[in-house]
Amino acid sequence: MSKEKRYALGRLKTGQMNRTEQAYAEFLSKLQAVGGILWHKFEGVKLRLADNTFYTPDFVLMQPDGRIECHEVKGFWQDDARVKIKVAADMYPFKFVAVRPRPKKDGGGWQVEEF
Repeated sequence: MSKEKRYALGRLKTGQMNRTEQAYAEFLSKLQAVGGILWHKFEGVKLRLADNTFYTPDFVLMQPDGRIECHEVKGFWQDDARVKIKVAADMYPFKFVAVRPRPKKDGGGWQVEEF
């Protein structure tokens, strides 16, 4: 058995993407290449929600008109993650979006939920 550390999905080291995040990063890179967005960064900002409570969106991106959006990539939601994104959406002047992969049988792509 390997001695390297193993992480459950959603519990990877900071700065390390899971497979769903990697797929979304590729999607954003292609979107940026055609001018659909100007910029994106994985875990690029950390937002303070309260004392000792922070929220780090999976991706921060800039739309062509200069608007900043925070995107959360989820395969499934845990209650604390949904609460944090809702609190952040109330506190900060950014658009907050959650995306999850749409099954290939349903056409693929990404399902979007705005907060």
